[in-house]
Amino acid sequence: MTSDSQLHIREVQTDKGLRSGALSMATSLILAVASAAPAYSLTATLAFVVGYVGFQAPAVVVLAFVPILFVSFGYAALNRRDPDCGTIFTWATRALNPNLGFLGGWAIIASFVLVIGSLAQVAGQYVFLLVGAEGIGSAPADWRVLLAGLGWLALMTLICYRGIEIAAAVQRALLFLEFSMLVVLSAVALVRAYGGSAPAGSRRPSLSWLNPFEGASLSAFVSALVLMLFIYWGWETALTVNEETTDRHRVPGRAATWSTVLLVALYLLATVAALSFAGIGATGIGLNNPANSGDVLYGFGTAVFGSSGFGSVLWHLLILMVLTSAAASTETTVLTLSRTMLSMGDQGALPRALARVHPRFRIPHVGTIAVGVVGAVVYVALNFLGHGLVLGDAVSACGLLIAFYYGLTGLTSAWVHRAEPRARAADLCLTVVLPAIGGVVLLGAGAWSLVQAWDPVNSGTSWTVPFSSGSRVGGTFVIGTGTVVLGLLALLVCRRLYPAFFARRPAVAARVS
Repeated sequence: MTSDSQLHIREVQTDKGLRSGALSMATSLILAVASAAPAYSLTATLAFVVGYVGFQAPAVVVLAFVPILFVSFGYAALNRRDPDCGTIFTWATRALNPNLGFLGGWAIIASFVLVIGSLAQVAGQYVFLLVGAEGIGSAPADWRVLLAGLGWLALMTLICYRGIEIAAAVQRALLFLEFSMLVVLSAVALVRAYGGSAPAGSRRPSLSWLNPFEGASLSAFVSALVLMLFIYWGWETALTVNEETTDRHRVPGRAATWSTVLLVALYLLATVAALSFAGIGATGIGLNNPANSGDVLYGFGTAVFGSSGFGSVLWHLLILMVLTSAAASTETTVLTLSRTMLSMGDQGALPRALARVHPRFRIPHVGTIAVGVVGAVVYVALNFLGHGLVLGDAVSACGLLIAFYYGLTGLTSAWVHRAEPRARAADLCLTVVLPAIGGVVLLGAGAWSLVQAWDPVNSGTSWTVPFSSGSRVGGTFVIGTGTVVLGLLALLVCRRLYPAFFARRPAVAARVS
């Protein structure tokens, strides 16, 4: 008979030197929501979702939330057993296989490195839009935008370097502005739509917008669903800072799950308001106007608030909201990535230097600086490729990586808890059945996104296939598959450099029938 202790992940927890107990439930929740960057995510994604499914976008918001919620249950269950800042890297390593654990950690690192350039770019653009320099702000590849974006990245890295408490305090202020302005914008837009003062093309909300079987084709709906998954991404930051949270076995998981609920409520409100006020037309502020595709909230907010009097004040606050949203997510990206690398270095999967913790600020200072430097280098490189359009493809390519490590987490939870002795049916549902369903759905969504990315129509850039007669492939596919190949090469290199880590055996015993 297999003992209970054999059925649990072996908790090899060491004091990494982080400041334990520094974050409360409320602060963890704030970090989780801020990491998703609601304003930035809506700005960058909503128009593309509407382009696929039109007025059925609210249905996509709700359905995309379901697998995310299911996987969050798996995150919470795994964190209760083994609260480690490496999250899926640690859990998959101990429960499944060091190779899978390493690839899970690589997916986190690669996705955050790819997105950090886009976050910095949006922050840089909105600095100029805030002061009325629209000519510069509307040119993402402009060298002045690049410098402003690098400045924001440096500032957020410095804030993270000074300690988790300072970083959390900054997040509280930034998220308050972001949440407040999104709610105000949505409320004013809905009031004007119902009152008849919205522009041509507006419509009153309808329950039919929540019907996934109305209007769009299956292919279009799935494509929109994959896009919508991106805007939920980031809530797991609450788990990444678990070793610095009070009651680290329970609070991080609860904060992560509740953050997904807050996000779906906010996204649903904002999506319904945008559809109702702006409509789905291809002219003016219509959400299908190509001129609005890269920045929905800018034109939408101008039309809702107006450009004179108090409306001008609100419009400038809206611009500030998107700026702070991108800046806040940049900060949490540095927080998350530095702690993932801390765990990987501490366990011997990456250089031990990444596990060094500053004796005064109690943060992984080597990893924090490394994230800032690597993020800046990648941002500069992508900024000069395809006139800055490659940054958009890099963000889209993150979907494959996100789907992989979210899906892996759901399946790891199911595997670890499958033989839980004396487990109630409700517990098995929350730790095995639902996380497994969420994991499978997300892995399927990632595979779908990769297939769709082959077509250049679905990317901002395209590349010629070598040894072909001029065939073109989407830039998103090239970046996505290139990142996967690079991860496999990194795995082979690290297997030779750190054989002791990869020689470990899983700490979960096989189920005895």
